[in-house]
Amino acid sequence: MRFRVIIEVDEDGMFVVQCPSLPGCISQGRTKEEALKNIKDAIKGYLESLKKHDEPIPDIEEEVVEVIA
Repeated sequence: MRFRVIIEVDEDGMFVVQCPSLPGCISQGRTKEEALKNIKDAIKGYLESLKKHDEPIPDIEEEVVEVIA
């Protein structure tokens, strides 16, 4: 499965990664690579928890919008 993630750098220089398709699925790391590894583990755990509780994977639809600034 593929999930879109958003990467931001916080005020302490840590890379914070979240997966918008999975509410509350957030991780971090000292480097971008570490943060991406950690979010993969977090996503895997999130999906395992959904399966364990017989809950569906959230169906999130995404669109790209253009804004003239």
